[in-house]
Amino acid sequence: MQNISLLVMAAGMGSRYGGLKQLDAVGPNGETIIDYSVYDAIRAGFTKVVFIIRKDFEDQFKSQVTDKYADKIKVEFAFQDIYDLPSGFTCPDGREKPWGTGQAILASKDLIQEPFAAINGDDFYGKDSFQAIADYYKGDGASFSMVAFRLENTLSIFGGVTRGLCTVKDGKLETVIETEDLQKTGNSISSNRNIELDGSEPVSMNMWGFTPILFDYLEEKFVEFLGEEGHELRSEFLIPSVVNELIQLGQESVHILPSAASWFGVTYKKDRAYVIDQIQRRVDSGAYPTPLFE
Repeated sequence: MQNISLLVMAAGMGSRYGGLKQLDAVGPNGETIIDYSVYDAIRAGFTKVVFIIRKDFEDQFKSQVTDKYADKIKVEFAFQDIYDLPSGFTCPDGREKPWGTGQAILASKDLIQEPFAAINGDDFYGKDSFQAIADYYKGDGASFSMVAFRLENTLSIFGGVTRGLCTVKDGKLETVIETEDLQKTGNSISSNRNIELDGSEPVSMNMWGFTPILFDYLEEKFVEFLGEEGHELRSEFLIPSVVNELIQLGQESVHILPSAASWFGVTYKKDRAYVIDQIQRRVDSGAYPTPLFE
């Protein structure tokens, strides 16, 4: 059977949220969103989970999160560091912001030699989404893939959000464009772009499926990015931008895995109460045991 790994990006600084939201308890027995993602991945057949974190909260992360299921799935760690740059590049003075999801994934290149799913640590994707990626790669799936959610199922009631708006043709991703300040206004959805949206549009929530060739692309593209934007203090090397470029150049195709699930996460501090309620509803319905891991 094909091995498949889960890569969890949990090194973000949580600037809008005001803390390490990845470690916040949202389940009835202190479970984190990450716990539910790992639980869903285990029952979908994933064989390993790799966490990308910051070195300075490794001990806290292990004690609060991964110790509870270290005997149920192989667990490994990679560390995102703003000073971990290719030869010839240095971090500019004054930069504090991580280099983005592209560098985060690249940090795991020595740990993954099989197909893998990459997700955000602070997003709840649901069982069906993990199963879709697992089934794709356990079957004959050989290209990149992406779980696409409906825009209306990914908004926050507390403010504008950034989403990767997608165009799809013949089941393949054509483009993904990061679009900011998306929020419901009356019967439509507004954004920072002059486009009409009704909520049915497919969006990327950074739930990707990749083969290990991605790491070769990332090494090449990160050097290009640093040459162009490495001097800026807040520039980011983002995985959707890399994927979009690979598609436009005809180097890779991305198979779309549609999801009707309601994604939710903690973009804002106020989102946490909503997330807790949604988790509790799923526990009450029997979708998840409590406690999650025993």
